[in-house]
Amino acid sequence: MADSPVSPLSMPSRFAMELEKLDPEIPFRASPAHVHHTWARTFHSRPELYIRPQTLPEIQKIVTLARRMRRRVVTVGSGHSPSDLTCTSAWMVNLDDFGQVLNVDNDRKRITVQAGIRMHAMNLTAKDHGLTMPTLGSIDDQSLAGAIGTATHGSSMSHGLLSDAICSLRIVLANGQAVKCSPSQSPDLFRAALVSLGALGIIVEVEFQLVEHRKIEWVQTILPIEDVFANWGNGLWTSDEFVRVWWLPYMRRAIVWRASKTTKAQRTAQYNWYGGSVGYHTYHILLWISQYVPRFLPWVEWFVFGMQYGFKNTTSSSAVEEQRTGLLMNCLYSQFVNEWSIPLSQGPEALTRLTKWIHGDEQGSGIPFSPKGVYVHSPIEVRVANTVGRSPRPYLDTSYSDTPSLYLNATLYRPYGQAPPCHERYYEAFEYLMREMNGRPHWAKNFHSVDHAYLSSVYGTDLDDYLRVRNEVDPEGMFVGAWHRRTILPLKSELPLFPLEEKEVVRRERRTGGEDWVGEQARWFDGGVDVFAKRHGSESEESFDLMAGAEASVLLESLRDDLESSDEERKLEESTEVSESIFPKIRQARKAAKTHMNSDVEQRAREGPDGLQGNENVFDKM
Repeated sequence: MADSPVSPLSMPSRFAMELEKLDPEIPFRASPAHVHHTWARTFHSRPELYIRPQTLPEIQKIVTLARRMRRRVVTVGSGHSPSDLTCTSAWMVNLDDFGQVLNVDNDRKRITVQAGIRMHAMNLTAKDHGLTMPTLGSIDDQSLAGAIGTATHGSSMSHGLLSDAICSLRIVLANGQAVKCSPSQSPDLFRAALVSLGALGIIVEVEFQLVEHRKIEWVQTILPIEDVFANWGNGLWTSDEFVRVWWLPYMRRAIVWRASKTTKAQRTAQYNWYGGSVGYHTYHILLWISQYVPRFLPWVEWFVFGMQYGFKNTTSSSAVEEQRTGLLMNCLYSQFVNEWSIPLSQGPEALTRLTKWIHGDEQGSGIPFSPKGVYVHSPIEVRVANTVGRSPRPYLDTSYSDTPSLYLNATLYRPYGQAPPCHERYYEAFEYLMREMNGRPHWAKNFHSVDHAYLSSVYGTDLDDYLRVRNEVDPEGMFVGAWHRRTILPLKSELPLFPLEEKEVVRRERRTGGEDWVGEQARWFDGGVDVFAKRHGSESEESFDLMAGAEASVLLESLRDDLESSDEERKLEESTEVSESIFPKIRQARKAAKTHMNSDVEQRAREGPDGLQGNENVFDKM
């Protein structure tokens, strides 16, 4: 539930008016007193409203009200992404109360769920039916919608992204309509929504392909890096169904973890040193000391990973677990995560060059950033995915269609919430290497040197197609924020700001670690004043509803769903003279908005009793 019900007194004066016009039988579960932070506490933001819907009509009501109030909408689950992707000062929708299992088809091994369900909960229900998810990432705490929306993947030559298992999706678009898409129904929308980045609408329902429930036996072994390179193209990645590697640069060793299906009796793993209280806190304290004495870090790596995995080469441990738990790992502490994919064949070169750079060999690494004084304290996670021949593919698929993909994950722990001193230069060097290999960034991670121009060079027309679909289903930018503008959208000179797009105003360091993120809400251009109600005296919300309905009408002809349409959609569909009745109003609304937006932009952003006054001081009262 939300922290406390929203009071109209805390909102612009038009809020109560617009809320009253919508069905009072459909709850609006919102609170103005929520502070959002990522799981790693790398970013904090304070949304104007924090909303916890429990039904589909509630979600549609949120979108309709946001459109009328000229607000951006951000959807969030666990907040596990350490980036500012989920930060907003506008409206935040959390789907944790929208996570029911709707159907399990045992014959086809499929499960249909509301999109807010956490993956561990879905897997528990699947287990009751003798089923399980075919692959997992490192954790299962994320909401299903969040995991698929950012291209989450596991590590297997037999599997790709989690979204490979999606059979169909239902999504609420900016006009309030819930539409269904699949490989055969609205395939363009389906390909865009498979990795949506939260920029298309609110995914509300997922039909997911499962496999038979099973156990896996895993074995992990510490090996010299020379052995890993020797077996790279000779069975390393195909020896078992699941394979991943942790690269230890200072020890010049690697932990190779392999797992395959088994019928053996369940067997627990040997004692996990840093999984216990003593090891956990010892490691954390050693990391904290290294903040002040970075040269200590190679010794920390030797001690900690020796205690965890063994000090001698070929030391092994193993266990037999359910697949739903055996594929997971302990994330331990707050962390920055910078992960990219490159072709699998480029892995040895990338790891060799990065290891040289970490050891201070700038010239030999070919990375033009000084490694002097840079010490890192976390292993590089190395994983694979194989989507060769898979179809349909997400437009923003981080894997490659013509070769297996390698994912390199440069994690940096943040002891007691503090950023390590090496992280900026380390990530500069790491991203330089990844970009030189035409790598693709993991969408949920802490990358920096990525923009539309670079992504166009590695995604080509797939990025164009994604943006085409995005702009068609959300022409006003209700689901667009500063992260999208900085990362995937063209420059403002090529694609002007959307009417509802949220801008970043400021970010500032917190005393306890991390950053406060403050944005200017939707309708920043007029300070909250309704263009049509104040300037033109008529049908403000109807104008915006007609614009939303008509601008998406061409695409939505192919998105008809079995759900009952919203009132606004029904009005449009029942009209026999759509073009005569709607489009003149659209043209009039656009003309009025454009004229108004161009006048006194910055001054009016702080005017009016309904405006967003003092938004830059949003954290002062916290």
